[in-house]
Amino acid sequence: MIKERRSVRRYEDKIVDKGVVEAIIEDCRFAPSWGNTQIARYNIVTDPELIKALADKCVNGFVYNMKVLKYAKNVAVISFVKGKSGAFEPEKAKEMGFGDDGYVTSKGSEWEVFDAGIATQTFCLSAHEHGIGTCIMGVIDDANIKQVLSLPEEETVATVVTFGYPTETPKAPPRKEVSELVRYY
Repeated sequence: MIKERRSVRRYEDKIVDKGVVEAIIEDCRFAPSWGNTQIARYNIVTDPELIKALADKCVNGFVYNMKVLKYAKNVAVISFVKGKSGAFEPEKAKEMGFGDDGYVTSKGSEWEVFDAGIATQTFCLSAHEHGIGTCIMGVIDDANIKQVLSLPEEETVATVVTFGYPTETPKAPPRKEVSELVRYY
């Protein structure tokens, strides 16, 4: 599945069945997260006006993302609850000799993005298993997305994923050899 999944940018002109979306999210519940905090939230957008607003206001004018969103019928905005991943309650962290902010990893609040990345990859792999194509977008304006979708104050946006029934099967791009990726000590 990992070797077969590709970024798909062209989809059938229909909304993915809610049952399929919920089956994908069911799988996502089992994505690992710091201390089982399960901070990821899956905001599913099928309203054409909201998708248009995401394209017009939320991808920093990046034409490629605007084009993909223009034809998308399904968008998942992956957000996460801030201040939980990588942290303990401030009193507990202080007792353990860590900083006053509660973070106990040298990554600080950056660990949240790591957990959100795991959740996003899980979403994409589960979608692939259910016959749904996905494309993760990195050029986004998370503050505008949060405003357009009226996300809760305690959440921030990790990424935007378009998804749907694929009309294309992209070829695998070249991959580096294992020897270029690994170091042994």
